[in-house]
Amino acid sequence: MPIYEYRCQECEEEFEKLVLSPSANKPVECPHCGSEKVNKVISLFGVGNSGQDLSAASCGPGPV
Repeated sequence: MPIYEYRCQECEEEFEKLVLSPSANKPVECPHCGSEKVNKVISLFGVGNSGQDLSAASCGPGPV
Protein backbone atom coordinates (compact mmCIF):
# COMPACT_ATOMS: atom_id res chain seq x y z
CA MET A 1 0.00 0.00 0.00
CA PRO A 2 1.90 3.02 -1.23
CA ILE A 3 1.72 6.47 0.30
CA TYR A 4 1.48 9.26 -2.26
CA GLU A 5 2.21 12.94 -1.71
CA TYR A 6 -0.16 15.58 -3.07
CA ARG A 7 -0.46 19.38 -3.29
CA CYS A 8 -3.85 21.06 -3.39
CA GLN A 9 -4.37 23.52 -6.27
CA GLU A 10 -6.86 25.54 -4.20
CA CYS A 11 -5.10 26.11 -0.85
CA GLU A 12 -1.52 24.91 -1.69
CA GLU A 13 -1.63 22.46 1.25
CA GLU A 14 0.73 19.47 0.90
CA PHE A 15 -0.40 16.15 2.32
CA GLU A 16 0.13 12.40 2.11
CA LYS A 17 -2.48 9.80 1.25
CA LEU A 18 -2.35 6.05 1.81
CA VAL A 19 -3.70 4.41 -1.33
CA LEU A 20 -5.29 1.04 -0.63
CA SER A 21 -5.93 0.18 -4.28
CA PRO A 22 -4.71 2.33 -7.19
CA SER A 23 -7.41 0.80 -9.40
CA ALA A 24 -10.23 2.05 -7.13
CA ASN A 25 -10.19 5.46 -8.90
CA LYS A 26 -11.59 7.26 -5.86
CA PRO A 27 -10.88 11.00 -6.07
CA VAL A 28 -8.28 12.33 -3.65
CA GLU A 29 -9.59 15.14 -1.49
CA CYS A 30 -7.54 17.81 0.29
CA PRO A 31 -7.91 17.29 4.06
CA HIS A 32 -7.54 21.05 4.63
CA CYS A 33 -10.14 22.56 2.26
CA GLY A 34 -11.94 19.53 0.78
CA SER A 35 -11.03 20.31 -2.84
CA GLU A 36 -10.53 17.45 -5.30
CA LYS A 37 -8.18 19.64 -7.38
CA VAL A 38 -4.93 18.01 -6.27
CA ASN A 39 -1.69 17.04 -8.02
CA LYS A 40 0.75 14.28 -7.12
CA VAL A 41 4.15 15.65 -6.18
CA ILE A 42 7.50 13.89 -6.46
CA SER A 43 8.51 12.38 -3.15
CA LEU A 44 12.08 13.17 -2.15
CA PHE A 45 12.17 9.97 -0.10
CA GLY A 46 12.89 7.86 -3.17
CA VAL A 47 15.26 10.31 -4.89
CA GLY A 48 18.99 9.68 -4.47
CA ASN A 49 21.77 12.23 -4.72
CA SER A 50 24.96 10.97 -6.32
CA GLY A 51 28.17 12.19 -4.77
CA GLN A 52 26.88 12.26 -1.21
CA ASP A 53 26.95 9.49 1.37
CA LEU A 54 23.34 8.81 2.31
CA SER A 55 24.16 5.93 4.69
CA ALA A 56 23.45 8.10 7.76
CA ALA A 57 19.82 8.79 6.91
CA SER A 58 17.67 10.60 9.44
CA CYS A 59 15.19 7.74 9.80
CA GLY A 60 16.89 6.21 12.83
CA PRO A 61 19.41 6.82 15.56
CA GLY A 62 22.95 7.54 14.49
CA PRO A 63 26.15 5.79 15.56
CA VAL A 64 26.63 5.53 19.29
